[in-house]
Amino acid sequence: MVNLWEDLETGPNAPDEIYAVVECLKGERNKYEYDKDIPGVVLDRVLHSNVHYPYDYGFIPQSYYDDEDPFDVMVLVEDQTFPGCVVEARPVALMKMDDDGEQDDKVIAVPTEDPRFDHIDDLEDIPQQIRDEIDEFFSTYKNLEAGKEVETLGWEDKQAAKDAIEHAQDLYDEEFQ
Repeated sequence: MVNLWEDLETGPNAPDEIYAVVECLKGERNKYEYDKDIPGVVLDRVLHSNVHYPYDYGFIPQSYYDDEDPFDVMVLVEDQTFPGCVVEARPVALMKMDDDGEQDDKVIAVPTEDPRFDHIDDLEDIPQQIRDEIDEFFSTYKNLEAGKEVETLGWEDKQAAKDAIEHAQDLYDEEFQ
C-alpha cells in the first residue's frame, strides 16, 4: 500500500506545484489525520468549537515542519473533496501561526486543475474576506479545548510559502532520508 506522506513526491514541480493530501474537509468539524503507520486517514477528533473548516486542509508529502509534523496546507476549493484525496496545487500564500508555543505555519494553495482559481497567484489576489475567514477559523478552532492556545501571526506572500516548502523538504530529508 502507498504511504501518502513517504511515497508520494512533494509535487510535480515543487515548490511551484505541490501535492496536497486532504485530511479535513471544507464545511466539516471532523479533524481527520493521516496515520502513516496504517497507512490511512483516521478520525482524530471532532472540533470542540462550533466552527468548521473553511476549505480543504491537509499536508504536503515528504515535508516536515518546525512543529515536527508534515507541513500543513489549506487548499481553496469550491466543493470539498474527500479524506485522502491528492490535489495538485499552487502555493499562493503563507499564514504564520503559533500553536501552543510551536511554529505551525500554513501554506495556502489553489488547485491547478480548477480554472475558478487561475486568477489567484499571490497573497494580494486572495480576497480579504477569505483571508479573514481562514484567520478567524485558526484563531478560534481550539478555544474550547482545555489548555490549548493558538495565535495567528499574519500573512506572507507566495515566495515565503515556497521558501517554507523548501525548508520543510530539507527538514524531511535531514530527518528521514
